[in-house]
Amino acid sequence: MPEPRFLLLSDVAAELNVSDSQVYHMVRGGELPAIKIGGRGQWRVERAQLEKYIQEKYAETAAWVRDNPLTERDPE
Repeated sequence: MPEPRFLLLSDVAAELNVSDSQVYHMVRGGELPAIKIGGRGQWRVERAQLEKYIQEKYAETAAWVRDNPLTERDPE
């Protein structure tokens, strides 16, 4: 069975191992693209957008690690 194209915010939270409210704030803040559908305006995140978001976070983290090298502690 193919993976669904659109995910509930709770599904995204489970994938990222964060809370539902964190995902909601990521969506509402524009950090993670999503759409509102249905009469109640339920949020959905396209799997491709989630994968793109994850790749962007890997790139951001790699840049941060590069710009903030781990330094050795002075011997005591």
